[in-house]
Amino acid sequence: MTLSKITTADIRTTQRVAEIAWFNDIIGGDTDYLGVLDSARRSSFDHCRDITLEAERLGFSNILYPTAYTVGQDVLTITSALAQETSEITFLAAIRTGEIHPPMLARALASLDHQLKGRLILNIINSDLPGTRENADFRYQRCTEVIEILKQAWTQDRIQFKGEIYNFDMPADPVKPYQNGGPLLYFGGTSDGSREVCAKHCDVFLMWPESEEAMYATMQDMTARAAKYGRKIDFGLRIHVVARETQEEARAYAKKLISKFDEKRAAEIRARGEDSRSLGVIRQDEFRKTADDDGYTEEILWTHIGKVFSGCGSGLVGSAEQIVSKLNRYMDMGFRAFIFSGFPLIEEANHFAELVLPHLPNVSLPRLYDKIPAEIPATPLTTAELV
Repeated sequence: MTLSKITTADIRTTQRVAEIAWFNDIIGGDTDYLGVLDSARRSSFDHCRDITLEAERLGFSNILYPTAYTVGQDVLTITSALAQETSEITFLAAIRTGEIHPPMLARALASLDHQLKGRLILNIINSDLPGTRENADFRYQRCTEVIEILKQAWTQDRIQFKGEIYNFDMPADPVKPYQNGGPLLYFGGTSDGSREVCAKHCDVFLMWPESEEAMYATMQDMTARAAKYGRKIDFGLRIHVVARETQEEARAYAKKLISKFDEKRAAEIRARGEDSRSLGVIRQDEFRKTADDDGYTEEILWTHIGKVFSGCGSGLVGSAEQIVSKLNRYMDMGFRAFIFSGFPLIEEANHFAELVLPHLPNVSLPRLYDKIPAEIPATPLTTAELV
């Protein structure tokens, strides 16, 4: 079931545009067949570099670097390494709060922001630290405090913070960023605690695919929460995609992707993620139950991906015309950022770039938000007087 009438949510970006991003395999999982670990596409530095450079060449404005305790690449390390090999694409770097001492995290991110000359966005992650089971309220508090410390570090002369977990009074000179006020903050989460963190502190609320009604209800809830703090936010959608010239071709490819599915092996892969027990993943599992025997709901939304991967569990599978039409509906609802992926990543990026990307109003949200200065800013890392 889809919305019969769409009214755009009360969002920050009123222009009918969208930031079109691709996904990088720095945590592993790139493959020809869902549920089959592909040694030829393992998460090596070279493979992840190739994905990034291809995404930039194809015209994607952004690329997501996720985080997980799996075989693969560290987010900050590989982002720093590839900063000098790229010139246009923005890096959406996932940061799990609590992993790094906040002032040193602020310093690392400011340094990275300068390396990229502002081509940096942060995806704030609030899951359990790897190997732990943490109290949810503690995680929300820690996440809030880290964000507040980062913002102080980027915008004030001193970090003067006194919270339940962290307490600092120190100069902010070592952590001044390239961007005006520091990078944009993207955030995803289904629980009330997570939604409050995003509504109060972040710029873009990231969602996973559900029915149009369910996603629109979430958007209405989030706009109301943000309004309590005198704020407006934007919305992003993380979703897989199989784009072909015809729907028949796309469905045939999706069928091939799942043709080597093994339930036991898939369960092992799903369990690796720190988010595998989250409320968001439970909602993805429940949504999958509404699909037909082939895994489809809302005509071109395919849910079988969630049988293998925790997190984003669905993808758009259809002709270019069908996918563009669906994305236009999502933009009408209020989505202003999309993070796509496909299996395998490089090959599917090319299909998408050829068939779909030219028909989308692709923008860079940091540039749209005037985050990136026109000239090199005067900071302690550039030309400001050292004291």
